[in-house]
Amino acid sequence: MRRKIPSLQALACLEAAARHESYTRAAQELALTQGAVSRQINALEAFVGVALFRRTRHGVALTERGREYAAHVAPRLQALEQDTLDVMSTQGSGGNIHLAAVPTFATRWLIPRLSGLRALYPEITVHIETRTRAFMFAETPFDAALYAGSAEQLNNWAGTRAVWLLAEDVVPVCHPKFLAGRATLTPGQLADLPLLQQSTRPAAWRQWFEASGVSAPLAMSGPRYELFSMTAAAAAHGLGLALVPRLLVQAELACGELVLACEQSVGGGRAYYLVTPERAEERPVMKTFVQWLVKMAAESS
Repeated sequence: MRRKIPSLQALACLEAAARHESYTRAAQELALTQGAVSRQINALEAFVGVALFRRTRHGVALTERGREYAAHVAPRLQALEQDTLDVMSTQGSGGNIHLAAVPTFATRWLIPRLSGLRALYPEITVHIETRTRAFMFAETPFDAALYAGSAEQLNNWAGTRAVWLLAEDVVPVCHPKFLAGRATLTPGQLADLPLLQQSTRPAAWRQWFEASGVSAPLAMSGPRYELFSMTAAAAAHGLGLALVPRLLVQAELACGELVLACEQSVGGGRAYYLVTPERAEERPVMKTFVQWLVKMAAESS
C-alpha cells in the first residue's frame, strides 16, 4: 500500500522555509536555488491540498495550517537525522545510548571512564548532551539522564526511576596562596576571604557557614559562575574560594592546583543518580550500561 508521505526534499524545504519564513534563506541553507525551493513547496501544497505559505510584500509567511504542519514535521525530520547518525556511528551494529547529563560530572567523572566501557563493549556508543534540570523523556530522544539532586527532587520527577550512584561531598577549595603556608583555615577565617558563587546553587556558601556555626554576612557575595568547572577554574587561578563537590576537582587536588581550604565538608543530602523513564522493558544495551556505571561508581566511593 502506498503511503501518504511527501518527498523528504519537499519536507526539508518546508522546514527550512518555515524556520526562516524565506524561500531565499532556505535555499541558501539547503544549497538549492530559490526557484527549486519554491517548486518543492508548490508540489507539497498540491500534495496536501492546503496552502502552506502566502505571499507578502517582504516575501512569504506561513499560513495557520502551514505553521501547524511545519511544527509537526520539524521534530520528525530531526529524529530521522538522529536515527541515521546512530546507524552511521556504529556501522549498523546498534548499541546506541542517548544520555542527558549535568555537564561537569559528565566531563570530569564519566567521560574519563568511557574508554574502559569501549574496551569492554566496543559495540556500545554513548551520545551525551547537557541537561541540568528534570525534563519529560517522552519529549526528547534521551534514554537516561545523569542527574545531581536530592531524593525529594527525584520523587517529583514523574514517570521515572532512579539508580543511586554517588553521594555528594562538598568541600571548600582554593589556590595554595590563600593558605599562606598553613595546613588549612578555620571556617571563621574563610568568611573574610573572597568567595566564588555557583549560580545553580546560590545559597551554598550560606548553608555551609550555617552548618559550620559561623556568621558570614558576605556569604552570598562574589562573582557567580554557572558550571562547577568554571568555579573550579576560577579558584585555581586565585580569584577566590570555591565550594564544589570533591569528586569533580580530584585532578586539581592531586596535582596541587587546588587545595582544601578547610576540612569542613557538607553532604546536604544530594547525590548523583542515573534516571531512566519507567518502561516495561529495558533494552539490553541499557542494562549493560547501567551495570557498568554502578560498578564504576562503587569503585569511586
